[in-house]
Amino acid sequence: MRYVSDKDAVQDVVQDAFLKVFTNIEGYTSKGSFEGWMRRIMVNTSIDAIRRRKATGLVLGDEKSFEDVVDEGEEFEITDDDYTFTVSDVQEAMAKLTPMYRAVFNLYVFDNMTHQEIASKLGVNVGTSKSNLAKARRNLRKILTKKKTDNV
Repeated sequence: MRYVSDKDAVQDVVQDAFLKVFTNIEGYTSKGSFEGWMRRIMVNTSIDAIRRRKATGLVLGDEKSFEDVVDEGEEFEITDDDYTFTVSDVQEAMAKLTPMYRAVFNLYVFDNMTHQEIASKLGVNVGTSKSNLAKARRNLRKILTKKKTDNV
């Protein structure tokens, strides 16, 4: 769900990934954890799905798809450091990012990949990876801040 937000697409990715795991189980060499090996297959299958969607034009979409949540001209000022966000809050906010922003954010933050590795995986240049990460962070901050200020 971190990489693909559409539930039908998530089910397809998970099914494809499990097929790869079971088909290639003999490729697991016991060097490292089985969980890590399987996780890498899941992540790579997710990235492959993003690439396929990008190739068909489904990923490009509207880069400002979160504007229904946050007005572009709206300024935010956070003076209270007591904001805390639940995992659910963050997941909900991440689902509102464009697929490419979400993918770059996940690969950089959760999978500890470099921009060079991300660029190579997603078929973009390094500058695009850096830009997408900065925009993803900015958009997440706006979405989460808006959620908290709306609840106050």
